Amino acid sequence: MIKTRFTEQLGLQTPIICGPMYPCSNPELVAAVSEAGGIGIVQPISLTYVHGYDFKQGLAYIRSLTTKPIGMNALIEKSSKRYHEKMQRWVDVAIEQGIRFFITSMGKPDWVVAKVHAVGGIVYHDATERKWALKALDGGVDGLIAVNNRAGGHAGTKSMQQLFDELHDLEVPLICAGGVGNPEDFKAALDTGFAGVQMGTRFIATSECNSPEPYKTAIVNATEDDIVLTECVSGTPVSVIYTPYIQRLGLNAGFIARKMLQHSKLKYLMRMIYLLKSLRQLKLAVHDKSGNRDYWQAGKSVQGIDSIKSAGDIVRSYTGYFLEK
Repeated sequence: MIKTRFTEQLGLQTPIICGPMYPCSNPELVAAVSEAGGIGIVQPISLTYVHGYDFKQGLAYIRSLTTKPIGMNALIEKSSKRYHEKMQRWVDVAIEQGIRFFITSMGKPDWVVAKVHAVGGIVYHDATERKWALKALDGGVDGLIAVNNRAGGHAGTKSMQQLFDELHDLEVPLICAGGVGNPEDFKAALDTGFAGVQMGTRFIATSECNSPEPYKTAIVNATEDDIVLTECVSGTPVSVIYTPYIQRLGLNAGFIARKMLQHSKLKYLMRMIYLLKSLRQLKLAVHDKSGNRDYWQAGKSVQGIDSIKSAGDIVRSYTGYFLEK
């Protein structure tokens, strides 16, 4: 076991989170990381929209694969009343099914905290800089996912060390999210003072992840120079592999889209337009086993990934390396 404040909070063997990923968080991957001693996080849109499960039934299926703790991701931005109400129902169902660890992002987490703390659970919140961390702490969260500039998906702008220096005095456990692609990166994050790591890209290149083999191979073959940021997925920069699809899509929002994104009210509409389009394209990409739909999110941790392994082997090898060193 590796003891940190995070593992002690959740009763884990090792401080490794399989980060919530749209569309890559299939039930088998979530369960495999938890079963190996880390914790897998359910991404509800991925579970229901991409992988086709009723949310409650999907949780039951994951429970049939592991009895160890799993978590849930709640994206809580209120850009759509219908979506917000659905997320509230998903949180309620997750609590009913015994989930006690939640990661919130893109919004004010106080209502999630109230529900989860009422049953003795734990809530962490994504933060890319201090001002968002302080707002999350005002909402009562128990820890922070420190998303740095090497993360996949919605990356931050600061390095791992810069973000640690900015947040470590807040006296809550910090999780390093971004840039962890091998055991050496894992040890470096813990040695820096983080209470754990969150990995996404590394767990896509696993046997349990049901993403297309060309996607996994692209991660193995990519270097950090192949990772770019595009605004054309959600309206905010998203880290992806620079493929022909991304070349056609573009990296910068157009003039009209940018004006809408800068507007205090219209920005939510523009984000929703981007979101609906990208949800469909990402779903198609993850079901396209040919690899022709090369719309692949990844972070700069690709630099340290050289093979496709099982999720359990990754968790165990990272843990073993840290304990041996």
